[in-house]
Amino acid sequence: MLQRHLRAACAAAAAAGALLVAGLSGSASAQPSTSPALPTAAETLRTADTSPALLGALQRDLGLDRRQAQRRLANEAEAGSVAGRLRAGLGEDFAGAWVRGAESDTLTVATTDPADVPAIRARGADAVVVDHSLAELDAAKDRVDRAAAHRVTTASPVWYVDVRSNTLVVQAIRADAARSLLAAARVDASLARIVKSAEHPRPLYDLRGGDAYYIDNSSRCSIGFPVTRGTQQGFATAGHCGRAGSSTTGSNRVAQGTFQASVFPGNDMAWVAAGANWTATPYVNGSGVQVAGSAQAPVGSSVCRSGSTTGWHCGTVQQLNTSVTYQEGTVTGVTRTSVCAEPGDSGGSFISGSQAQGVTSGGSGNCTSGGTTFFQPVNPILQSYGLTLKTTGSGPGDPGDPGDPGDPGGTWSAGTVYQAGDTVTYGGASYRCLQGHQAQPGWEPPNTPALWQRV
Repeated sequence: MLQRHLRAACAAAAAAGALLVAGLSGSASAQPSTSPALPTAAETLRTADTSPALLGALQRDLGLDRRQAQRRLANEAEAGSVAGRLRAGLGEDFAGAWVRGAESDTLTVATTDPADVPAIRARGADAVVVDHSLAELDAAKDRVDRAAAHRVTTASPVWYVDVRSNTLVVQAIRADAARSLLAAARVDASLARIVKSAEHPRPLYDLRGGDAYYIDNSSRCSIGFPVTRGTQQGFATAGHCGRAGSSTTGSNRVAQGTFQASVFPGNDMAWVAAGANWTATPYVNGSGVQVAGSAQAPVGSSVCRSGSTTGWHCGTVQQLNTSVTYQEGTVTGVTRTSVCAEPGDSGGSFISGSQAQGVTSGGSGNCTSGGTTFFQPVNPILQSYGLTLKTTGSGPGDPGDPGDPGDPGGTWSAGTVYQAGDTVTYGGASYRCLQGHQAQPGWEPPNTPALWQRV
C-alpha cells in the first residue's frame, strides 16, 4: 500500500506534499536509482504548490481536513508514477490501476496473469487478477465507438472501460438500447455490463449574462487553460462553446479573441487566440491556483473544477476514455468524474493538484443535488493544435536552448505531448514515458523518474 503509516518524523515533509511511497524500490522492470537527489513524483508535480482555494474545495467536497488533502495529492502523484512503471513492466497483462482511501493511500493494479502478483506487491501496490486486459477492453470500446457513429445513442448515452470492475460499462436509459448497441459492435457479453441510469448528459453552456467569456456576444462559457502558440497567446476551451471564426469578449465585455479551431461532436476541444491586450498566465480564474504541468491523474484521484457559474467544486476521476452522447452527437475520449457542474461552466478548468487535466464538456445533475461531469483531456488539445500550456516555471533542471554546447541531444523535446509507453532518447540513453504529459524545460527524462523510466 502507499503511505500506510505516516511517521511523526515525516510530518514536515508531508505538509510540503513530499510524501514517500512504500515499495518504490521494488523490481517491476525498475532501474535502480543512482542519485538520491532525484525528485519524488510529488516534488516533480509540485503538489506542495496547490493553492488554498483548491485545497479548500477539496476539503469541502471530499470531507477531508487540510493535512488529509495535502497527503492525498502527494499520494496520487506517487501512485501515478508507480502505476506507470508497473504498466510498462506488465505489458499486455496490464488491466488498469486505481487509487482508493480518503488519502488515496492504496494503489491497486490489475493483471491477467497471477505470476505478476509478486512484482505488483513489491512496488507497494495491491494486486488483483482479472479476466480481461486493458487492451482487450479498450478494443471493445473502440468497436462500440465505431458502431455508435452510425446509430442514435441518446437512450444509451454513456459508455466507458471501468478498470475496477474489469468490464466495458454501458449506461442506458433503456437496457434494450444498450444491448442493441453492444450487438451492433459485436462485443461479447462477457466483456460488458449494462447499468440502468436516468442521466441525460448535455453540454454545459447557456445564454445568460455573467462572468468568464462570451461567444459572438451571446452564449457564455468558461476559460479552460491559458496557452501559447509561438508568440500568440490564448486559451484552450470546449469545442461546443464556439466554432472557428466566432469572436469572444471577456467578462468585462472587452473584445478578447477569435476561435481558431473547434471540434464538436467527436471530441469537445477548441482554442481561442487572444488579442494583444490579453496575457496568458499560469493561473486558474485569478484565484491563485497555479498550473505546473499536465500529468494525467490515475482513476480514483481527486480532481477539482473551476467554472464561471459555480466556482470551485471537487470530486474524483471515475473513468478515463469515456464516450458520451449529447443531443448534438457522441463525444469520445473524455474523462468521467463525480464533480458537479452547471450551464456556463463549460470549457472551464479541471485540475488535480497543480496538474492541468482538461476542460469541462458536459454532464448531468447540478451542484445542489450533485451530478456527473465529463471533461475533454487537455493533452490531446495541446497536441492537436500545437499549443504550449502556460505553466508557473521550469522543473528541477534546465537543459538550455537546443544547440547549446551542453545540449545532450536526443529525441526528447520540450513542448511535445507524450503518452504512456512512448519512447525517447536523451543524452545517449533511452527512456519510456510512464504518464501522459506535455514536456517542459526541467522535465528532462533523467530528472523526472515520476514521468520517465530508463530502458
